[in-house]
Amino acid sequence: MQRIRSNRSREAARWLRDESAAQQRRHRGIVAVQDALAPRRKRWVAQFLERIQARGFHVHGAECRKVRPDEIPSQPRRRLRVLS
Repeated sequence: MQRIRSNRSREAARWLRDESAAQQRRHRGIVAVQDALAPRRKRWVAQFLERIQARGFHVHGAECRKVRPDEIPSQPRRRLRVLS
């Protein structure tokens, strides 16, 4: 693989390195908050699945449809990922 040459000043390289480190710190903080919410999120998902089976959801206008238990997908083994 060929490397692309760049004429980046030392100041620019330092700024880029600092910004990258700051972004990684922010990302770790966000991941920590999301991981702390995991038990609550699991409860929210369970409540939602129970609600759509008991009360259903509106398909069109006033037409409501309940979801059968066999239509509910199984929970994945991996942890739930939150995407932005």
